[in-house]
Amino acid sequence: MIGWTRHPPIARLRPRRVLNISPSGVILLHTMNFPSLPRIRGRHGAALMALVVCALLWSTGGLLIKAVTWNPMAIAGVRSILGGLVILVWLRRPRFTWSLPQITGALSYAGCMILFVFANKLTTAANAIMLQYTAPLYAAVLGWIFLKEKATTIDWVTIVVVLGGMVLFFVDKLTIGGMEGNLLAVASGICFAVAMVSFRAQKDSSSIESILLSHVVTTVVCLPFLFQGVPTFGVPGLSPKASLAFGIGGLACLGIFQIGISSILLSFGVKYVSALQSLLTSMLEPIFNPVWVFLVLGERPGRWAFLGALVIVVAVTLRSVISLRSASRSAAAG
Repeated sequence: MIGWTRHPPIARLRPRRVLNISPSGVILLHTMNFPSLPRIRGRHGAALMALVVCALLWSTGGLLIKAVTWNPMAIAGVRSILGGLVILVWLRRPRFTWSLPQITGALSYAGCMILFVFANKLTTAANAIMLQYTAPLYAAVLGWIFLKEKATTIDWVTIVVVLGGMVLFFVDKLTIGGMEGNLLAVASGICFAVAMVSFRAQKDSSSIESILLSHVVTTVVCLPFLFQGVPTFGVPGLSPKASLAFGIGGLACLGIFQIGISSILLSFGVKYVSALQSLLTSMLEPIFNPVWVFLVLGERPGRWAFLGALVIVVAVTLRSVISLRSASRSAAAG
């Protein structure tokens, strides 16, 4: 059940970490002196909100990866260094179990991050995102096999509708060229599905350590490439100093926000939402990706893109509402 309650001004509260989960499962943001924030009751509702914000942060990746001119491995490495530091500050004392799901999640998510950066460099951002988001198809099968989370009829209907919406969204942008990048994007989607299932398998412990390990793995793999040239910003008209400054700023945003804070939100979301629904909710990412492109570069999506966006937003929203109502009924019955 979603409800609004009064919340004391944040200035009166003791400073806490960026994200804190109260005993009632409410997300509290206490680091800055913002006005009073509404609270969402219920862990399931809070988890869905966390996944939505996570998807919004993820959606900035395509634009920033395209804009920063540097070796793809170096971009992935610096992004993971910064993202890993954010997670480490949040955790303070990580607890590694070295379980099979933790290791599998770390390796698969590292593969997902590296492959996605390469895919964005070798093919269009639209191709990379669309092909990566075939992941729900794999997650539905893997979740059923390993987690016994059988996909319901509404799940399969949502998958079909969402994929159909994505075809509409990119109907004038999907190209035959860049086949290497397309294949890497598909591989990134497979890794993404394996990672989400692995994180979900750790719902009774903590998946954030698995994500932290994935950044360590990515950093180690990409370390030799960090000393090849310097990052610049691929926008015409910038002076060399400005291009370098914007390049470093773009990397900072990729590491801190796009992959660091989003990882914290993701680890919370998958504890209370199935792996499949987590992926369905994160499909909001490809919707907002071209929005940032339009705002920054002035590229206006066509009519098919607007129609596809509408289809996906409606499908994901309806699926989330149905899930919330189901969770509310289950809680009331319990």
